[in-house]
Amino acid sequence: MKNVQQILKKRAGMIGMVCLLAGLFTSCVKDNNTYVEEPVALISVINASPDSKPLDFFLDQNQANKQPIPYGYGLDYLRAYPRKRVATFYVAGTQQKVKTDTITLEANKYYSLFLTNLVSHPDALLLTDSLSNPAAGKATIRLVNLSPDAPALDLVVKGGAALASNKAYKGYSSFVPVQGNTNYTLEIHPAGTATVLYTLPAINLHSGSVYTVWVHGIAAATDQTKLTADVQLNAYYF
Repeated sequence: MKNVQQILKKRAGMIGMVCLLAGLFTSCVKDNNTYVEEPVALISVINASPDSKPLDFFLDQNQANKQPIPYGYGLDYLRAYPRKRVATFYVAGTQQKVKTDTITLEANKYYSLFLTNLVSHPDALLLTDSLSNPAAGKATIRLVNLSPDAPALDLVVKGGAALASNKAYKGYSSFVPVQGNTNYTLEIHPAGTATVLYTLPAINLHSGSVYTVWVHGIAAATDQTKLTADVQLNAYYF
């Protein structure tokens, strides 16, 4: 995302953001020469497959992205008609499938779809995003573990409390409240330990905002596929 519309570079990046205003959950469709509003779902899409080439993403036969989606990037929340949908990731510009899955979307709900693991063993994880307005002066944050060989993980404020605990691969926490308009250094630990696997320094969590920390990559690797973490700004409220 550049501003609120485009994708930011990973580790600088806040992806999948939606400003929560009225009218997001409707889309105009033509019915007998008139236009009516039909309820929709909203879905963000993130490429967390560390050795993938840039990707195209399709829902059924419809391509959702205008530009290829490199590893560590994603798409803002997209309007999608609710029903069973076929979600497919292709190597960009080709018909070479990386992963296809049938997902069920319900009207008036938010989702995040992650492509994860190596391209030789790709996984898809669809989460329902509970994007409730944080309490006054607060932000909310959750942890998603997308590292296939990492142990169960904790998300910890440096020198402080654990915000999420013991999340195995494809595990995720609820959104938990933290003080807003505050800089945090966030650490990823193996569950129940003080060992630091990755640090996210000086993350400013704004009041009225909803965030995801997503851990991805290969814990045993030392190259560009190594374990890392990013912060996704899912939503903010005026």
